[in-house]
Amino acid sequence: MTQQLPTPDGLVIVDKPSGFTSHDVVAKMRGIAKTRRVGHAGTLDPMATGVLVLGVERATKLLGHLALTEKEYLGTIRLGQDTVTDDAEGETTSSTDASGVAREGIDAGVATLTGAIMQVPSKVSAIKIDGKRSYARVRGGEDFEIPARPVTVSSFQVYDVRQDVAEDGTPVVDLVVSVVCSSGTYIRALARDLGAGLGVGGHLTALRRTRVGPYGLDEARTLDQHQERLTVMPVADAAASAFPRWDVDEKRAKLLLNGVRLDMPARRDGARAGVGSGSGPGPVAAFGPDGRFLALVEEQGGKAKSLAVFG
Repeated sequence: MTQQLPTPDGLVIVDKPSGFTSHDVVAKMRGIAKTRRVGHAGTLDPMATGVLVLGVERATKLLGHLALTEKEYLGTIRLGQDTVTDDAEGETTSSTDASGVAREGIDAGVATLTGAIMQVPSKVSAIKIDGKRSYARVRGGEDFEIPARPVTVSSFQVYDVRQDVAEDGTPVVDLVVSVVCSSGTYIRALARDLGAGLGVGGHLTALRRTRVGPYGLDEARTLDQHQERLTVMPVADAAASAFPRWDVDEKRAKLLLNGVRLDMPARRDGARAGVGSGSGPGPVAAFGPDGRFLALVEEQGGKAKSLAVFG
């Protein structure tokens, strides 16, 4: 009888199919990896496809920190129609002839939604309002407002503008766009706000996430591919690719693993000496002299506070 090998600790990069919730993907991966310890680093809407980062076994401890990274998308925005969900999955709530919208107006609208902005998330979302999911409040027929929150849209580019006609006969304009943004940014809210600014309404009709932090589509595998051969990025490799690296000697490694708060290296030119170039505040991956991943730490008062221990 062949003994089942233990599931390795690490990240699994999935190319999520359309129609699956992020929880659906986690549930599927639990069966593939044969472990209950599976989580995801930030959700993707059911309609969306593309990069979804999962953590398996001890790598689940990294996920809350990986979620604070930059993300990149390709999508299609339809101008001329609003929907209840701000994407193609919701019912159309209004239709306006968008055939007269000029490219100059589109570019101006995109410019106002680029940079550090305040964004109101879509109402049909998992945002909690007073402890209750926003989508649950919508389903319950509640009238409520979601406060705007700061997000950063580093890049918002329009690659193509296409005239079309919606199913209800409304002349619409479809925009093929790319967006690079901070975690927590809703691309469907960008579509909604762009359409609102142009006076014709708008919603998202297609979305593909091409990157989460350092992890792109070139590393992603479909669920079927993972079912055939599970590909796990070792937790040490995942940490080294996602966080600044801090190499410590054997003595400091032992102290760090015993919970001792070590002095972090002094900053030089805005970076921690020996902790990657140009690294700012945030988690740092500590490695021992043998290359072993010891812990994820952050600086507090010049000391290394452990966020998660792996060594």
